[in-house]
Amino acid sequence: MPSTLREFLLYLAASAAALTLDTAVFNLSLRLGVNLPLSACLGFSLGLMLIYTISTRHAFSQHRVADRRNEFALFALIGVAGLLLTEVLLWLLVKQLSVAPLPAKLGSACGVFLFNFGLRKNLLFTTRQAAISTSR
Repeated sequence: MPSTLREFLLYLAASAAALTLDTAVFNLSLRLGVNLPLSACLGFSLGLMLIYTISTRHAFSQHRVADRRNEFALFALIGVAGLLLTEVLLWLLVKQLSVAPLPAKLGSACGVFLFNFGLRKNLLFTTRQAAISTSR
């Protein structure tokens, strides 16, 4: 199996695991009386830590950034950008184009998954030379 396809599939599995954890923590927090914004933040944060851990241990073998704290910071920043992109897409699809919320969420999730994978793969988990040669 080609390396990028293997990474893509492992990252997809990691994303599914992170989404499951995010949703479970979100729901549990709400049931325990934690307010909505904090519940969302807790779920997102734990999901982010899980996907980073799986991504760096199993999905990607190359690391462009030597300092793992800096790598995690950029990884998290890309996640936040993906979260903001989700909000924009949901606003556009639901409020402007009258798409039902669930199909809008699923469609935006697919696009944001590709956005996150592409940025993380090219900025964090590829060698500098490989990134340059693939852009030609």
